[in-house]
Amino acid sequence: MIRTYLNAFQIGIVAGMRAMSAPAFVSHKLSRETPNPLPDSKFHFLTSSKAANTLAVLAGGELIGDKMPNAPSRIAPAQLPFRLISGAASGAALTEADGQPVAYGAVLGAVGAAVGSFAFYHLRHWLTHEKDLPDTVVALAEDALTMGLGLLTINE
Repeated sequence: MIRTYLNAFQIGIVAGMRAMSAPAFVSHKLSRETPNPLPDSKFHFLTSSKAANTLAVLAGGELIGDKMPNAPSRIAPAQLPFRLISGAASGAALTEADGQPVAYGAVLGAVGAAVGSFAFYHLRHWLTHEKDLPDTVVALAEDALTMGLGLLTINE
């Protein structure tokens, strides 16, 4: 049970780092489980291999878009709510698939997304502005952290 809730929080952090990566990882995990872990759930669509592939493409597009000079801030009013929703939905789907209450997973996923959004926004700003590291290098390192944490979360 604790592991399930920790996974919901962790996938929320992934959503805070890269919003589309969290549902892509969750869908990847759920689409490969048999029997279907969410047969009567609102999150049933995440168990489809088509959804997993579509979300993976969207997550890849986000990884590319993040490197663009005009990419919006992750904590901007138009961006942050999407990250919170992504974290909440991803956390809820993981906890429901493990037979735990959806509400706890949703809250922990949203909190994780808020923590990830603000922590990595400030870390990236500090590394690029205070330590003069190139933004592209920092962004690629963040991508690697996103992938590592996402894989760790879905493989536990």
